[in-house]
Parts: sequence; structure tokens; C-alpha cells
Amino acid sequence: MNSLNRIATASALFLAGISAAQAQTQVHGTRVIYPAEEREVTIAVDNVGTTPRLLQVWVDSGDEQSTADTAEAPFLLTPPMSRVEAGKGQSFRLMFTGGELPQDRESVFWFNVLEVPPKPEAKIAESVNYLQFAVRTRLKIFYRPKGLTGDPLSALDTLTWRLVREGGQVALECTNPSSYNVSIANIQFKGATPVKTATPPGGMCPAKGNERIAMPAQDNGSGTLIYNAINDYGGFVEREARYSN
Repeated sequence: MNSLNRIATASALFLAGISAAQAQTQVHGTRVIYPAEEREVTIAVDNVGTTPRLLQVWVDSGDEQSTADTAEAPFLLTPPMSRVEAGKGQSFRLMFTGGELPQDRESVFWFNVLEVPPKPEAKIAESVNYLQFAVRTRLKIFYRPKGLTGDPLSALDTLTWRLVREGGQVALECTNPSSYNVSIANIQFKGATPVKTATPPGGMCPAKGNERIAMPAQDNGSGTLIYNAINDYGGFVEREARYSN
């Protein structure tokens, strides 16, 4: 199942009690790679539920509070809204509309799909109280300029790590000199007991940037960390690395 950021923005139909809202739509993949030389990229979404869904899609530049009306990003998505029957799918065309983006590294944007359930039948709506949930799913879009040096997998081996202690808290600071964003699912100190993992903010060590990751456990003195990175296809790639103090 995709590890996606799902945000409940309303509530789901109930007849007896309230059940947790769950997305009925699934996006193919866990990220979207947009090579600069492509005219467009297709994003496929399936309705795996038993009822139709109305889908609204948009792209933002990182603001989780954005909506289709307020989001700003140099991309066009078509169709912006669609009805998807149960068991069916919908493909969305993503097109870069131009603009000044860095050419020496990847840029990050976010694909949003808002899933709205159908209204209950009139006779049900009149006889019982009900709530509705609209569920939003977000995943990263990596805009990849042409001619970048290296490749996404070798970028993992360029990362450097430093242990930081501030106010009794422990963190690992990742520096990424490569042109590729490195997505990190989890990280831990090697040999730590008990094993405690952390996830970096945004799940990423940014291209030509750095990120500080708060750790839930103290350094055990091994000088080595273990992390799982996520490749272009959504698979995990495990790496060990040394860190400095």
C-alpha cells in the first residue's frame, strides 16, 4: 500500500456509530518523477471502493493548507475534476507550464487528490444524521532537469551525517551535495537497544541542502547509522553510514 500523507478534511457517512474515514482511491506509485525533457507525465488513480468518487486534483509548492483555488505551482493538471466509478480508474495529465527553476538540482512540488464521497440517497438523508469525509492524498513531484550529474541511487553515497546535541535532545544532520533529493523512510542508530527509528521532516534530505532529524534515542556510541531510502519506484534501499560528532 502506498505510504501517502492522507488528510481528513470532513467526515464519513454513518448509520450506527462513527467509523474511521478511509480513502477509496489509490495513486499508482509513491512519487511522481517529471523529467524536464518530457512534454507531460501521466498520473493514474484507481477507485478501489464500492461507490463512485468525485476527484479534484491540483499541484502545490509545499503548502499543506493550500487548496485547488489557492495553490501556486508551474504545472497544469487535466482533468481538474472527474467522477470515477467503483472499480474504475482515471489518468491525469501533468504538464509543466514553464518558469524559472534551478537547473542544477531537482525541485519538489506536491500532487494532491481530494476524494469526495457521493451524497446518501434522499430517503436516508432525511431519516438519519450523517457526516461526510473528503480525504486528501498528497505525494511528491520531483521535477528533474536535463543533464544532472550522477544519478538518484549514487546520490545516497554522497550524503554526510553529523550528530547534533541541543538542550538534551539528539539529532542527526544530513547534508546532501548531490543534485537529487534523497527520500528517507526511517533512520536509526546501529546497534541501539531498544531499536527506535525516526523519520525526517518531509521525509527527505534535499538536493544541495541539509536536514536535521530529531532522534528518539540517545547515541549508543557506535558511530554508525542505518537508514532506508526510497528509490524512484517506491522501493526501499538500505544504507549504513558513519556520522561525525
